[in-house]
Amino acid sequence: MVNSPPAKSDAIVVLGGDPNSRAFEAAKLYHAGWAPRILVMSPKLRATDSLGITISQAELTRRILLSNAVPEAAIQIRGTELTSTFSEALIAQAWLRETGGDSLLIPTGPFHSRRVRWVFRRTLGPTTRLTVTSIHPETCDQWWQHEESLIDFANEIIKFAYYLAKY
Repeated sequence: MVNSPPAKSDAIVVLGGDPNSRAFEAAKLYHAGWAPRILVMSPKLRATDSLGITISQAELTRRILLSNAVPEAAIQIRGTELTSTFSEALIAQAWLRETGGDSLLIPTGPFHSRRVRWVFRRTLGPTTRLTVTSIHPETCDQWWQHEESLIDFANEIIKFAYYLAKY
């Protein structure tokens, strides 16, 4: 697990997946003054999103942020149909180049945090200040005794091995 304390950044990045924790944490970090804007990654639409039965993760994240008093002007939805942490890192890299920024703050789950840091560091290079902070790091305590944590841990081992081989 990677769990760095928050640091002043150009933007908070809300990765796709798990908007029910990442969006709320991003709102808290925004209100604490850690960054002036929030980049919301736009993952691939689900079939129910395309049918209009459900809303996209990016739209759900935007609505959560708005309901937590984050101003619309501070929210930027980036990318389309993103399918991986690597594609999200490329979008963040493009944003940094567009804006001249040099720092990002990424709140994510504890099991996901090491792979996120590795992918973003590899993509952004050493000159970008990157802070990855874990949401609810206590879920790592005795993870093997909780089904959800066990599944998250196993998934991350497989994903990290895949990322090491592919990227």
